[in-house]
Amino acid sequence: MTATDPAAARRDALVERLFGAAIAAFDLAGVYLGDRLGLYRALAGSDPMTPAELALAAGIHERYAREWLEQQAAGGILDVVHENGGEQRFSLPAGHDEALLDEDSLNYVAPFGRFLLGCLRPIDALRDAYRTGGGVPYGDYGVDLHEGQAAFTRPMFVRLLAQEWLPSVPAVHERLLADPPARIADLACGGGISSIAIAKGYPKVSVDGIDLDAPSIDLARRHLAGSGVENRVTFEVRDAADVQLRGRYDLVTIFEALHDMSYPVDVLGAARGLLAEDGCVIVGDERVAEAFGAPADDLERLYYGFSILHCLPVGMIGEGAVGTGTVIRASTVEEYAREAGFASVAVLPIENDLWRFYALRP
Repeated sequence: MTATDPAAARRDALVERLFGAAIAAFDLAGVYLGDRLGLYRALAGSDPMTPAELALAAGIHERYAREWLEQQAAGGILDVVHENGGEQRFSLPAGHDEALLDEDSLNYVAPFGRFLLGCLRPIDALRDAYRTGGGVPYGDYGVDLHEGQAAFTRPMFVRLLAQEWLPSVPAVHERLLADPPARIADLACGGGISSIAIAKGYPKVSVDGIDLDAPSIDLARRHLAGSGVENRVTFEVRDAADVQLRGRYDLVTIFEALHDMSYPVDVLGAARGLLAEDGCVIVGDERVAEAFGAPADDLERLYYGFSILHCLPVGMIGEGAVGTGTVIRASTVEEYAREAGFASVAVLPIENDLWRFYALRP
């Protein structure tokens, strides 16, 4: 084939793209190690360091320290300086410290390393699920996945949830400021950052974080300790369908979780049952295109990547599981809400690059 042959050109482009993807995957694996082993934090608190100095500061083996530092510098994540005599010292550049260490920054990207490794952890079970049509339990993905998700969403909850998102819904915002104090149920609360952020933003409200995943609730309780809102926030491993909870809440929230659920209509029905008179359910989930199209933009590709490895498999657990997947379109959310008995489903005027928000009312 000639260089101008269309098939050869597409082949070469794919080879180049996947070669680059392999390098990027290794970069994320290196970021995972730097994040989990505290290597970036050790570098951030010091002048440029030798491998021996990093090894001592972080409690790792010097040979591994040298290889990791060189890999990070080769990829431009770290800077390297050669002092007199040829000794190499490595540093974390200004700006990179925010991206890799500032857990409240909207530019914090270190959790992507945890996401990648977490999604791949049950790869053998995932391969079998593809063959059988079964699912992979959320717990099988391990601590990296659920801690990574909590870390990635944390900046949005801390900086945007009570400052921009909820104030963009006037009726909800006013109720959360009013008396008698509003009660909120944060379903599938995960690491609990959203529950804590709401309580901090609205000093009168009480928030019950509810999740069926015990490790996530343990993490949420650790986050709650020392937050200053311990008297207004609780976390429980509990089913939202518990009849004792019916009619208790002015607001129910479900953030980035509906697409993971095997039975989303049942969950939305349970959420509707939690509402007091004039209550509202707010769902925040992925901002994807209105319909499938290929090739897709980078965000849609990212969501499909999560879907094939994690979100679809966890949503395939159980008899008759719906298996929504990460790429949950607005029409799908509306369909589920209508089936759950909601009379009103509205897309909210909240601007965010990653999520779309819905208000559901009985």
